Amino acid sequence: MNTLPEPDILYQDDVLMILHKPAGLLVHPSWIAPARTPNLVGWLKQQFPADTFHTLHRLDRATSGVIAFVRNDKQAAQTMHQQFIDRRVHKTYLCVVRGWTDPEGSIDYPLTQEKDHFAEPFASDSKPPQEAVTHYRTLGHVELPIPVGRYPVARYSLVEVKPETGRKHQIRRHMKHLLHPLVGDTKHGEGRHNRLFREHFDLHRLLLMATELRFEHPYELKQVKVSAPPDDEVMALFARLGWPDIEQLRENPDLRC
Repeated sequence: MNTLPEPDILYQDDVLMILHKPAGLLVHPSWIAPARTPNLVGWLKQQFPADTFHTLHRLDRATSGVIAFVRNDKQAAQTMHQQFIDRRVHKTYLCVVRGWTDPEGSIDYPLTQEKDHFAEPFASDSKPPQEAVTHYRTLGHVELPIPVGRYPVARYSLVEVKPETGRKHQIRRHMKHLLHPLVGDTKHGEGRHNRLFREHFDLHRLLLMATELRFEHPYELKQVKVSAPPDDEVMALFARLGWPDIEQLRENPDLRC
């Protein structure tokens, strides 16, 4: 039985459809998921059966947030794909990571291609690392009186992230590279901290949220900016951690740490 919340439509016109994807929802059907597992493209086809949707980018199943599609128009899809290639689409994320991060920084660390050994059993393992650049700034720190390992307290940071490139799991891998893995990341994270959030906050998801997309409309030549806050579950958690107002943290450096 599907208990995931419904996607929200954030923006739509004749050629664009921008949604808020819930955490846990696949973007496309996957052969590694059980048959009839709900997915975002399937939901769109149910809501708009006369339309054909062109995927522009992806979000991991565990990631929530803003995702864009082109509806029906192949030329618009090609134009938008070129914007992604030219790095003219600007994406913003929020994440919670282990430890206290620096106020701001950039991560310029090439990433090897993450091969899916199930889906791509014969793909080459010898491809060189690809350029990968991520910019970040810290919006908040918190120290919890909960021992983890040999430490008497647990420290976490709320981080705003702007990836310049779009490699697979880039934010998750780059923050791990800084020794600040994302909370809830079962592949690149740290189990003790994931367990802390499950046991003390009843949180069973990855704390990575796509909060904004900005790009040029493929026909109207205007800037499109679509944003969405994290869902109610995440915002309730942020309030408990001392981060009740994300916009104030973004706009006022004195409130951040």
